[in-house]
Amino acid sequence: MNAVMIIPTGIGCEIGGHCGDANAAARLLASCCDTLIVHPNVVNASDINEMPENCLYVEGSILDKFLKGQIYLERVHSNRVLIAVNKADYQSINAVSAARATIGLDAEIVELRVPLILIAQMKDGIATGEVKNWKELVKQIKEHDFDALGIATPITIDKDTLINYFKHGGVNPVGGVEAVASKLIADELNKPVAHGPVDYSIEGFAEVVDPRMAVEIITQNFIHCLLKGLHKAPRINHDKGISVKDVDCMVSPYGCFGIPHQACLDANIPVIVVRENKSCLNNPEHKKFVYAENYIEAAGMLMAMQAGVHPSAVRRPLNNTIVK
Repeated sequence: MNAVMIIPTGIGCEIGGHCGDANAAARLLASCCDTLIVHPNVVNASDINEMPENCLYVEGSILDKFLKGQIYLERVHSNRVLIAVNKADYQSINAVSAARATIGLDAEIVELRVPLILIAQMKDGIATGEVKNWKELVKQIKEHDFDALGIATPITIDKDTLINYFKHGGVNPVGGVEAVASKLIADELNKPVAHGPVDYSIEGFAEVVDPRMAVEIITQNFIHCLLKGLHKAPRINHDKGISVKDVDCMVSPYGCFGIPHQACLDANIPVIVVRENKSCLNNPEHKKFVYAENYIEAAGMLMAMQAGVHPSAVRRPLNNTIVK
């Protein structure tokens, strides 16, 4: 059984809308199926990425193409990962060296001739941003041989905005521009892509924060999560691999509707929506979606699907079904 788990970036989801705080939910759902396909926002958590071995790490725009039936996902044992940085300083070099030593990553760093500029912005309550010089990045890295691209560059954001987020919560103001950059670059390369910020910590900020943000406060370098994800990220293939026809279900937060949801409706793939994981969006409930109160209940629904048991068969009362 193969399932997809999405938590869109920048819409303030209660679970997964902060920093890798959906890792536990992903581990739960992964234990209920053969393969769980996730995008980076679900499991990326600075120095931490706890996705299990049966997870496939797929950039968001690539996941959209996959669900629309345009590509296959080819499993791999490992990727040759290129890390693009504005400046190859001690942090990025040590982060990549640590991944080589601990997970056996095959990686090298390239310093960009034209720096990549990411400017975080909020628009109508949703995190987004402006990406500059990404075409120059694509042109330069095409000179190299690699299977997946990690990007480790700064994000420009107002210090007060960041402090306010850590103190009071709300929509994470940073992830949206990373998603924009990853989509633009992945569309051009047709390869796995993920971004992690550098120089992101707030000097002098030493406070206890919401547990969902805690890893950002204790981390010095923010790219190990993507190095682990890209290590075995599936490659894009147009002839073989896992196809949308192999997907049995998708699990989504509550209140959001986008390309993945429509693609699943078009392909007759059941969509389980978790009410407890609310976003800042207010899309109405869809009559074709299945609703679960929380991820524990969603896991039970996955297990019922895998066992061929209709959920109504294990609920009471069990009514007679009469066809008229």
